[in-house]
Amino acid sequence: MKKKIKNNVYWVGKVDWELRKFHGDEFSTNHGSTYNSYLIQEEKNVLIDTVWIPFAEEFVKNLAQEIDLNKIDYIIANHGEVDHSGALPALMKHIPNTPIYCTANAVKSLKGQYHQEWNFQVVKTGDKLSVGGGKELVFVEMPMLHWPDSMATYLTKDNILFSNDAFGQHFATDKLYNDLVDQCDLFKEAMKYYANILTPFSQILKKKLAEVISLNLTIDIIATSHGVIWRDNPMQIVEKYSQWANDYQENQITIIYDTMWNGTKKLAERISEGIGMADPDVEVKVFNLAKNDDNDLITEVFKSKKVIIGSPTIGNSILHSIAGFIYLMKEMKFKGKKATSFGCYGWSGESTKIMNESLANAGFEIINEGFRNNWNPDERQQNEAIEFGKKIAKA
Repeated sequence: MKKKIKNNVYWVGKVDWELRKFHGDEFSTNHGSTYNSYLIQEEKNVLIDTVWIPFAEEFVKNLAQEIDLNKIDYIIANHGEVDHSGALPALMKHIPNTPIYCTANAVKSLKGQYHQEWNFQVVKTGDKLSVGGGKELVFVEMPMLHWPDSMATYLTKDNILFSNDAFGQHFATDKLYNDLVDQCDLFKEAMKYYANILTPFSQILKKKLAEVISLNLTIDIIATSHGVIWRDNPMQIVEKYSQWANDYQENQITIIYDTMWNGTKKLAERISEGIGMADPDVEVKVFNLAKNDDNDLITEVFKSKKVIIGSPTIGNSILHSIAGFIYLMKEMKFKGKKATSFGCYGWSGESTKIMNESLANAGFEIINEGFRNNWNPDERQQNEAIEFGKKIAKA
């Protein structure tokens, strides 16, 4: 059932309460998600984006109950990824000649995925499309936010920015609007979304935000592709993005480790204790990588000014879980964060050297050669770990 957003603009999307993994198994969605599609019914009827492939037939059936599909004049594809475009093949079987407005890169994406020669109409930043009633759609290319084909679409007079992936969250709700949901859950998911998806493109995002602001658009509503629609002070999420894009960090130090026989775990706890003793104001968080969600941990790293990574030495190297997580941090292209490492060893003891080299390669400033401990730490060695924590707090 369509839900009115403003005047002749309606939500016709899908709430996915059960979603727990996204982008394959790469991204955890503990609060589910929504696939937001919008229908504008002015003199021209315009569909903006669709839904993910598993819900394609349901989407088309529901849409046909709201409007004669043959009366849809234009389709806007803000982004070609399947969670936005997935219902296009099912829809276009009914209306194969309806023009699809998208970027040049989106044509490549949609053709590459669905192998169809639809009626593509390429648009670029500043192009306009009249929908009647004196209203226009204005297109704004947003390459690498977060795919090369991405764009946003602005509806004049109603002052709605259909922002696609920007400003979204994986957050299932039937309330639709930002002022109707739990604010702690909302901003936790908004930050997680930014930290894991948009952080690598922060420099691009800063320039794009400046470009959008320079267009002097009055924005009353930001209609995202996932999660809530921002209607109550919609610019608050834009302000958050401006903060997050500026090498964001809080007064937090995060310790992330994996362990074999709990020796490295003991070190993590003692290091945390030492940090707290040296700096009572800093927030210290300790996570066993094997028992926590990678995406939640990336969010904690995003918030941190310092990160301490721990692994025992195994096979003259480090645990593959830690190696993979450091690589994941490298993909995020974090800036302005410091790091070091720690770990137990029985024989060769290379883990701290390997982790520090990997952390430096991932863009972190290395502040200490790391803490190595031979065998299971006794009381003296645990006290040394406390002193190491104190050094890190002051570094």
